[in-house]
Amino acid sequence: MRSITIKLVLSFLIVSLASVGLIAILARRNTQREFRNFVFDRNSSEMVSVLTEYYRIMQTWDGVSGSIFISNYNPAFYPGGMRMPIFTLADARGKIILVGPGYHLGQTIPKDDLDLGFPIKVDNVVVGTLLLGQEPFQVDPLEQNFIQRISDLLLISVMSAAALALILGVLLAYSITRPIHELIDATQAISEGTLGTQVRVRGRDEISRLATSFNKMSDDLARSTHARRQMTADIAHELRTPLSLIIGQAEAVHDGVLPATLDNFEIVREAADRLEKLVDDLRILSLADAGELSINQQPVVPQKMLSEIASIFQTRFEEKRIHFQLNVSENLPEISIDQGRMTQVLTNIIDNAVRFTPENGNITLSARQVEGRVELTVQDSGPGVPVADLERIFDRLYRGDASRRHDVSSSGLGLTIARSIVEMHGGQIEASSLPGQGLMIRIFLPV
Repeated sequence: MRSITIKLVLSFLIVSLASVGLIAILARRNTQREFRNFVFDRNSSEMVSVLTEYYRIMQTWDGVSGSIFISNYNPAFYPGGMRMPIFTLADARGKIILVGPGYHLGQTIPKDDLDLGFPIKVDNVVVGTLLLGQEPFQVDPLEQNFIQRISDLLLISVMSAAALALILGVLLAYSITRPIHELIDATQAISEGTLGTQVRVRGRDEISRLATSFNKMSDDLARSTHARRQMTADIAHELRTPLSLIIGQAEAVHDGVLPATLDNFEIVREAADRLEKLVDDLRILSLADAGELSINQQPVVPQKMLSEIASIFQTRFEEKRIHFQLNVSENLPEISIDQGRMTQVLTNIIDNAVRFTPENGNITLSARQVEGRVELTVQDSGPGVPVADLERIFDRLYRGDASRRHDVSSSGLGLTIARSIVEMHGGQIEASSLPGQGLMIRIFLPV
């Protein structure tokens, strides 16, 4: 029995049968008991009325045993065919004048036993006591037939409830297990390579939440797989370009097509440097993804760090006649960072800004305190980035416009590494741009 559907159906059926069966047994017992109590109360009241009327007329209990009132009342028949009264009657003093089962004529009944009987009153004066046994009245055939019909109805109800429970159990089990089967089919489809498979979400219960989580997982898996394949293709392309250049130059020099001059070897060296930088960037990203990229945070004064970074690019600024401006607010608090890693972040960002800022353009490096955080900003006056590409500029090997795609001086991983390092410091990095108005990269670091 491996099917959860069968298990659920049987569970519903067993619980329903147990519940309904218990109710039926209790209802049958209670019905019989209450009906017998009803018969007892009814007949007791009638007997008290009969005896009260007899005493009211006769003003004595003499001759009560042969009275027409008593003879016409249905007596109980006991084993052996002996006909006896179904009750015991005592006079006002507690002396038995009409004997029933368990007593003898002339016996005086104790007061405690009399208190359990039914007093017979005439003009508010107790003239006698009626005593009845546990079951003094036999149920007649009509009454017995009534009890039997009640029992039959309970049995039919139990069978009907069992059938209804079976039908409802099948329907409920199907409604519960259908999304589970859909999840199983979708999981098998994903395992067979159909990534991005979705299942229908019904309602808001736990299974629906599971289906929603599965759909998100499936979608994320499809996107990550696509991104991984794309990244693999991009890395292969990025590696192939310097390798092809190195091999081509080396073969040309080896075959005598090109002379073994310093300029030709410089081309090979530059291609090797670019290849080394790309491999090193990939190593840093792999360490960051694995959570193994080490950072040594220490208190750093932003003004000093930014001044040192600006001095690194001073020569390149002069070569492209770029107007550089450093704006640092006074009295900035220290920030706890790994200065080497954060310098790597800012140099990657400024390096991009220098490459895409035209001659006589502007680059501004600024720092200020904003709501308990230090904001570092790099603003250039380059062509900017389309709004649709802003969310992707931090993706690996992503280059938006044509000018960036044809740029071979960059590994295409600088901004991706920058985001990883900033997030490891508990900070945030974001980009904003308007076409033709340059790109702004902002970094927020906790004080």
